Amino acid sequence: MIIGITGTLGAGKGAVVSYLVRTKGFTHYSARSYFAVQMEKQGITPINRDTMVEFANSLREQNGPRHIFDTLYKEAEASGNPSVIESIRTVGEAEALKERGGVLLAIDADEHMRYTRICGRGSTHDKVTFEEFQTQEAREMYSDDPNKQNISAVMRMADVTIENNGTLGELHASIEKVFQ
Repeated sequence: MIIGITGTLGAGKGAVVSYLVRTKGFTHYSARSYFAVQMEKQGITPINRDTMVEFANSLREQNGPRHIFDTLYKEAEASGNPSVIESIRTVGEAEALKERGGVLLAIDADEHMRYTRICGRGSTHDKVTFEEFQTQEAREMYSDDPNKQNISAVMRMADVTIENNGTLGELHASIEKVFQ
């Protein structure tokens, strides 16, 4: 089984992944981790949200809109384990997931709640003002370029959308409903 995760910034994609790994035995494949490793190998700095977006878009431009998903999928397939790929950002990636029988799960939440969450993570990638957060999200939500993020279109393709505006326990209950 393969699940692809998409969603808005700070909506709780990582919390969903953690739950799937911990309670369902999924293996996690992270686009962000993949980018960080590749950027480090190439000496690209700083490694932050903006440079990762540029790097990902460049990879897709060179190798096609499905490249990142295909790379992570090959690793997942080789493992033979149920896998979760975080995060699906382009229509091409979502199509590739669905063609392979995967399930696309979207996570969303209120904008102010999401900003509070990213600030609470303490990651250097997330040290931004609310206005910068909004700008980053706007850049990734819509694009006519198939090699760039189009989160809104990908979320519309989701098999299931979870609204994560409550507690962690409520999120876990929503995930369990998906598995029922």
